[in-house]
Amino acid sequence: MHITYSMENSSTAGREVRDWRGRVYLTGIAPEQILNRPRSAVVWAAMAAMAALGVLQYGFAATLPAVAAARDWTTGEALRPLAVWAVCQAASGLPTAALMERRGTGGGIALRPGTAMTAGALLSAIGLLALAHAPTPAWVFAGYSVLGGIGGGLVYATCSSVVARWYPERAAGRVSLVTGAFAYGAVPFVVAVHAVHAGAPSAVVPLIDVAAVVVGLTIAVTGRLLREPPRHWWPSHIDPRTWAMDGRINPALRCNPRAVRDFSAGDALRTPALPTMAAILVLAGALSLFNVVSAAWVAADHGPAAAAVATTALIALNGAGRAVSVAISERTGRRTALLGVLAVLTGGQVALAGAVSTGSTASLVAFVCLAGLGGGAFYPLIACLVREYFGERRTDEIHGVIYAAKGVGGPIGIVLAAAMPAGESGVCLLAALLGLATVVLARGLRQPGRPRTLPVPDGHRTAVKAGLNGRPE
Repeated sequence: MHITYSMENSSTAGREVRDWRGRVYLTGIAPEQILNRPRSAVVWAAMAAMAALGVLQYGFAATLPAVAAARDWTTGEALRPLAVWAVCQAASGLPTAALMERRGTGGGIALRPGTAMTAGALLSAIGLLALAHAPTPAWVFAGYSVLGGIGGGLVYATCSSVVARWYPERAAGRVSLVTGAFAYGAVPFVVAVHAVHAGAPSAVVPLIDVAAVVVGLTIAVTGRLLREPPRHWWPSHIDPRTWAMDGRINPALRCNPRAVRDFSAGDALRTPALPTMAAILVLAGALSLFNVVSAAWVAADHGPAAAAVATTALIALNGAGRAVSVAISERTGRRTALLGVLAVLTGGQVALAGAVSTGSTASLVAFVCLAGLGGGAFYPLIACLVREYFGERRTDEIHGVIYAAKGVGGPIGIVLAAAMPAGESGVCLLAALLGLATVVLARGLRQPGRPRTLPVPDGHRTAVKAGLNGRPE
């Protein structure tokens, strides 16, 4: 079927094809015809925007003691705005995804990527300025937590969605690079704040002002480069019908079979898998934010230099671990990789207990490495599982439901961090138990619609396995 895709000043023709499951792919339209540049430009633009956005979450969390001292805040006064920011950022992701999903369907109000990014840039800049200058806690909540959080949700959801649509044949790997930038992009800000705070604490506030300008401009400029492809777009150099069923062309099929059908958000919510993923994200997300804040406070006892090194290393590993985990999952399977990541995250909580109780530098290093590698990698793996459990058609909306769970996990992580000074050993033990709970939950994940393998006598195992052709349980 030949269709015409209309652009602002011209139109181009493409051809729709279907695979063996009836999925639709639009081929024959080159990225240069829409973007006037290769599609890799979208990835770089999204990474730059997400790196700038990371200042609002990871940058603030990792420099929280320095910012609190510069604003003359107590620990609680500094932690509460971050908790509310996490809620607003996560909550705004679902409506953003839903409005972007309507693009090209003709159904109601739709949201363009450029519009979302411009709004996100303005709100993010306002959030940082409020963090630096708001005269009362109420203004901090209104400016940084609410407006800045909504802006963060707009940018995060837009960048992830647009990149996934431009790379449908390897969305997991490309989106993990983009979301990884959200963490390690805050490293320059963290280094600068620690350096300034050590010499002139009062200079931290002007530094946040500079960050507000840089963040706002970066997101606004890169947002102009983000344009969506037409619905069902597919790169012409790969035959989608072969890719959909041939493990030699699509190696991920060997360990990660595609969804049996496309689920709606309502259908997905009625399966055991989606609530389980949400629960994992709540608990793991709480530990991820708790670890960044804890690293800032615990490492401060080892001196300003140690605090700077520990926090920057943790968030850098948090970002890098996302891409590494997705690459591993292509060969081992998503659930297996997720179990490994959550086990590493749990190990980080045990190392934190050792660092707190003994003051050991070695335990602190182990905590930073384990918590960093495990503290961000579960996000892209769960996004991959959403796509492979529930199909590609409504991925944005379903993942928006899952990601909203971060809004629950964020405050839990902040509560844990706030309780650290009162009972460090007990908090670390509770964090380890939460990590263990995520491992137990992940073990129960099953792809909806796939039958479980029935127990059979040992003599028949080989035949059954051959008949299933390597299907997962």
